[in-house]
Amino acid sequence: MSELRRKMQADLGVRNYAERTQAICIRRVAEMALHFGRSPDTLSREELRDYLRSLKERGVSLSAFKQTVGALRFLYRVTLDRQELLPYVRYPRQKLRKPVVLSQAEVGRLLEVLVNLKHRALAMTLYGGGLRLSEVLGLQMRDIDSDRMVITVRHGKGDEDRQVILSRVLLETLRPYCRTYRPQTWLFEGQVPGQPLTGRSVQRVIKAAGARAGITKPVTPHKLCHSYATHLLDAGTDLRLIQTLLGHRSLQSTAIYTHVATARLRSIKSPLDALSPEPEPNE
Repeated sequence: MSELRRKMQADLGVRNYAERTQAICIRRVAEMALHFGRSPDTLSREELRDYLRSLKERGVSLSAFKQTVGALRFLYRVTLDRQELLPYVRYPRQKLRKPVVLSQAEVGRLLEVLVNLKHRALAMTLYGGGLRLSEVLGLQMRDIDSDRMVITVRHGKGDEDRQVILSRVLLETLRPYCRTYRPQTWLFEGQVPGQPLTGRSVQRVIKAAGARAGITKPVTPHKLCHSYATHLLDAGTDLRLIQTLLGHRSLQSTAIYTHVATARLRSIKSPLDALSPEPEPNE
C-alpha cells in the first residue's frame, strides 16, 4: 500500500465515512493512478480535466462518474490540501428527476398480493417505516420497541442511527410473523441460519408482486420508501420532520418529494377561478 493511499484511508476513517464509501473512494483514485501510471499527487489540472473528459467519452455511468469526482475532491481538498485543483473537479450538472412513487391504492394492492407472511411483513416495514432496503435487512429483533412504538435504525443513511415510527398495523403483522418464523437475531432472516435475507431476493419478490398487482410503474423496495415520504407530505407532515425520519442531512434531498406530492396541488385554487363565480349546476 502506498503512503498516499494509507493517508487518504486514514483521513476517510477519521471523518467517519462508511467502510463501503471508503473502499469506493480508494478504488476510484486507484483507477486514475493506473490510467496515468503515476501517483495522483503529481498530476496537473489539465491532466485531471482530461481524465474526467475521458470518463465521459468512455460512457461510464453517472453514478461511477460522481463517485470519481467525490473521491478526487476529497483527495485534493483533504489529503493533499491542493485547493487550487478543486475548480477542475466538479460534479456534473443534473436535471431534476422526480422520483416515481406509488399511490396509496397501489401500495394496498401490492400488500394484498403478498400472501407469504414474511414477504408481506417485510414490504410493510419498507413502506411503514420509510426504510431503505439495506436498513430493513439490518434490523434486529432488539430494534423493534413496541412499548415506545419506535424502530431503531442502526448505521442507516450516512452511517448514523435514527428512530422511526413503528406503525400499529405493522406491529400487528410482525407479531404473528415472529410467532411463525421465530427469528433469533435478524428480524428478517434468510435461509442461511444466523444471516439476514439478501437484497437481491427481496428485490425479486417486490418486483414480482408489483406485476401480480397490475402496477405498470417500476416497483422496487426503494419506491416504497419514496412513496412513504410523498404520502406523509400529502398528509400535511412538516418537511423537516420527514427529513429527520428519512435520515437526510440536507433538506434539499427531502424537498424533491414536493415535486410529486399531489394533495398540495389539489388544494391550490387557480386565479382563473376567482374571475367569475362557479356555474350553477344544470337543473
